[in-house]
Amino acid sequence: MTHDALRRAAIALPHATEDQPFGPHNVVFRVGGKIFALLALDAFPPTFNYKGEPDDLVDQRERYASVSAGWHMNKRHWNTVVADGEVPADDLRAWLAESHRLVHASLPKAVRAALPL
Repeated sequence: MTHDALRRAAIALPHATEDQPFGPHNVVFRVGGKIFALLALDAFPPTFNYKGEPDDLVDQRERYASVSAGWHMNKRHWNTVVADGEVPADDLRAWLAESHRLVHASLPKAVRAALPL
C-alpha cells in the first residue's frame, strides 16, 4: 500500500482526525484525541504503527517478517509494519480498524457516547 492509501484508510474510520505533532515527516491519526496509528511519510516503503491485542500482535510478528514490535511505542500493545507487500492490504486495513476500535473503546464513556461507531 502507498502512503496515500494508508492515510485514506485511517482517516476514513469514524471520527478519525490527523495531525503532525512530531513534524512534517509523521502523521498521527487519532480518535477522541487519542492516537490509534502513526504513519512515517519519509519511509519507503511506507511504515506505520498501530495498536492491537497483545496476543494478536505477537502472532502478527511471527507470521510476517515486515512486522515488528512498535518502534518508540509500548511493545506489548503496539506493532510497526513495513507496508512492502508482504502483508495483504486487506490485513493492513483490518489492523488499522482494530487499532481504532481498541482506542475508541478506551475513551471515557462520555467521549465514546459523543463519538459513536
